[in-house]
Amino acid sequence: MIEDWSDEVAQIQRRRERATGLGGPDKIARQHAGGRLTVRERIEALADQGSFTEIGALAGFPNADGTVTPANFVTGTARVDGRKVVLGADDFTGRGGSGDAAIHAKQVYSEQLAGQFRLPLIRLLDGASGGGSVKMIEQAGYSYVPVNPGWDHVVDNLSTVPVVSACLGPVVGLGAARAVMSHLCVLVEGLAQLFVAGPPVVKGGIGEDVDKEQLGGAEVHRRNGNVDRFVATEAEAFAVIRQFLSYLPSSVHDLPPVTTCDNVPDPEPLLSAIPRNPRRPYRIAPILDALFDTGSVFRYADYGGATVTALARLDGHPVGVVATDPYRGNTLSAAGALALTRLVDLCETFHLPLVSLTDQGGMTIGTAAERAGTLRAGARAISAVYQARVPQAELILRRVYGVGGAGIVNRHRGGRSWAWPSGDWGSLPAKGGIEAAYRAELARAEDPEADLAAIQERLATLTSPFRTAEHFGVQDIIDPRESRTLLCEWVHDAYRLLPAQVGPPNWGTRP
Repeated sequence: MIEDWSDEVAQIQRRRERATGLGGPDKIARQHAGGRLTVRERIEALADQGSFTEIGALAGFPNADGTVTPANFVTGTARVDGRKVVLGADDFTGRGGSGDAAIHAKQVYSEQLAGQFRLPLIRLLDGASGGGSVKMIEQAGYSYVPVNPGWDHVVDNLSTVPVVSACLGPVVGLGAARAVMSHLCVLVEGLAQLFVAGPPVVKGGIGEDVDKEQLGGAEVHRRNGNVDRFVATEAEAFAVIRQFLSYLPSSVHDLPPVTTCDNVPDPEPLLSAIPRNPRRPYRIAPILDALFDTGSVFRYADYGGATVTALARLDGHPVGVVATDPYRGNTLSAAGALALTRLVDLCETFHLPLVSLTDQGGMTIGTAAERAGTLRAGARAISAVYQARVPQAELILRRVYGVGGAGIVNRHRGGRSWAWPSGDWGSLPAKGGIEAAYRAELARAEDPEADLAAIQERLATLTSPFRTAEHFGVQDIIDPRESRTLLCEWVHDAYRLLPAQVGPPNWGTRP
């Protein structure tokens, strides 16, 4: 009789099958009753069919009956739209993802694997993500000084590979910290919440009695910058992840993926995109759609308010985009500055050239803006712009005012810049600025209103964008319909410079 390892091989298969049972039928039913997929259903929905290769499926906790309860974290490699990635996913059916049902080495390994093999990392978060539990103290017989498992890899990965976190249920503690340690954080409204500590701990610690949604639901995070994109369903979250990764290289050691451009947008709407009345707002979306490859505009930070950040393509080349939505304002708020900083840092990390569609009325003013720390937030954003090495281009659509307007791109570099005939710029807007500059003269005037009108008429001629062009204060004033052609020519030049910038950023990327 030939001896072999058939019995052990059969045992491997049995153990793998048990691992697919997660926390058991009752816990799976409870997950479904809450409207949420299980961890394995999520992986199947996100990854290319049949591409997931699990690592550590046999890891778990032995029971008295000889069975093994699987650890509450599933990891491995998969392909997303053909590209290999690392997946690290919480299993809420195993003690809500808490540490007493976790084997932390699996989670640490997923981070280490992504960094060392230069593969994008996708975290599917649901629960404590291996965070602590009071039960762990009793099981261990002692307390411990907390350590964030594998946090050196978590930090390093931000400067190495694209990292995406999806909040797909209540995400708390260590899970919440991992959520924001990413280049893109997505949250499913209604199903997911994000908080440092859950309602019971909050009530016991500070006496605040709130439910999960009040504590960390979408409305809590809508404007604070913790979450970049809000979606309605898990399926939409997976679609956003796929689209986001399509603009980025697999690591900082590669260039962004260039595709073919099959559909060129119609430039004609650009001629009438900006109203002649400077007080009238306009929609930025049609301008984005007419400038960039059809269907390529990906909104980045939902919380930026008037400051719009996006990824897009020019003739198939990924770029970062900053613009203004005049229907939501025209100044740089603290939240807008955070959105701008995040976009610029993302582009600098992964070598995406930057395009500014400038209509910037300066930093937000007023008492609320001062209380929000707008000045420091704005200065940080401008510093990010100036520190970025990637090529920058600018289309001036309308306003360029003050420190905010001056710092939206680095005009000290030899980048390309074009202005539309609707351009309007200066240290500060004429309205208000005239009254301040000519206050004494107007106070002495017999007819202040007539004198003010005369001053405004004189300045109107001097502030014509063509006067600025005569002094080479702008490189060119163009027909708006020429914009895409010029930007596409620029992006080819920009991509010739990028190979010299491949590698980690000069400054480690921070969340």
